[in-house]
Parts: sequence; C-alpha cells; structure tokens
Amino acid sequence: MKRFNLIFILAFIILISCSESTEPQNDINIEPNEYGLKVITKTSDYLKTIQFDSNNKLINLKEYIPDIVLDVRYATTNNFTKQKVYDTNLMYLRLPAAKALKEIQQELKIKNLGLKIFDAYRPYSITKKFYEIYKDTNFVAAPWYGSRHNRACAVDLSIIDLSTGQEIPMPTEYDDFTEKAHPNYPNLPDSIKTNREILKNIMSKYNFSVYPSEWWHYDFKGWENYYLMDINFRDL
Repeated sequence: MKRFNLIFILAFIILISCSESTEPQNDINIEPNEYGLKVITKTSDYLKTIQFDSNNKLINLKEYIPDIVLDVRYATTNNFTKQKVYDTNLMYLRLPAAKALKEIQQELKIKNLGLKIFDAYRPYSITKKFYEIYKDTNFVAAPWYGSRHNRACAVDLSIIDLSTGQEIPMPTEYDDFTEKAHPNYPNLPDSIKTNREILKNIMSKYNFSVYPSEWWHYDFKGWENYYLMDINFRDL
C-alpha cells in the first residue's frame, strides 16, 4: 500500500510540473538567455521546430488571407514609441492561429465585415525595446517572461466595415494605455460595447482569448507550446 501511495504521489507531481511548464516539448538545445528563457535566434533552429511539428511554421498572413487588411503600426512612427521599430510590413502567425484567423475572416464577410491587423509575430528583441520605453507590464510584456507575440500566437486587431473600409467604433484607439482599453470597461455607449462584443465573441469561437488590459489583443489557445523567437521578419 505504501509503495502504491508513493507511486501515485510521484505521478501527481510529474503531472503538475508538466501542466505548469511553458517550455515547448521539442527541445532543440537552445542556451537560455539572461532571464533563463529559451529564445530561438537562428533560422536553422526555427526550421528544426517545423521538422518536429508542421504547426510550428510561421505563415505570412497577407499571402494566406489575401483580403485581410494590414495596418502595421510598428513599421511606421504612428505607434506609442513614436519610432519605426519594424523594417517591413510583413505579418506572421503560427499555422493553427493563421487557419483560425482565416475562418474568422470568412465568417465576418457574411456580415459585410472584415479584420484589420495591427500586429502579430513580434521578435523578442522588440519586446525588450518596448519595455525600455514603457515599463508598465499591464500593457508591455516583461522581457523576463517574453510576449505571446514572440511565440507568434498573439494578434492585435480590430474590425472594419467592408462597405467603407473604415474601422467600426471601438472603445479606444489601438495601443491606448488607459482603463478604457480594458475589454470589460463598462462606461461606454451601448453601440461601442456591442462592437467590442462582436470581436470578442468571434475570436473566442475560434480559440482566441482576449488579453485583460487590451480589447484588441488576442492570444491563441496553446500559445505555451511554441518557442519564443527573435528572428527578423525577412529571415522567415
């Protein structure tokens, strides 16, 4: 009986430790950085992860969903940093997240609506830069954790009216670091709350969950199964 109890306890400990881990299971011998994080910095290592599992592939969103609208703010100075931090307007997500986004776009089109994407995959070095500029981790990812954007499993987006090409009214502008940006902020006109719920409901339907401080930020289910990455867009 004592032996059985010991085996049960050991099995339970292993189960708990596995469930809390945010490291991918396909270890490719990456040296941890100064924060103890394993970050892919070499294209060759990224390609190895695709050999382990094709879902690791990063998909060019404009090629995969041609009618999607991109507004890559970080490739311009029209963002909270007031700096151009991306050298391209390319956008990528992991294959399962890209597939889900494509289904969302198709469903929205039935209602004469569509998606506008502000950001998706973000290199880890850019996350570190953001933190140097703005140290509120409610809105900017801490470099000692990394961002789900760095795992190519997060997307910043809104909805447009296909008739006009304009965004439908939302609680705030993109990257508004105020209380109004919270996805459940109550003191808003009913029409704006309705628009916010349209986005929230359809994203949830396809396994995206909204970030607690930003109505525009959605994380794809299973984000913890992917490596943090710091590879330039043009090298993907």
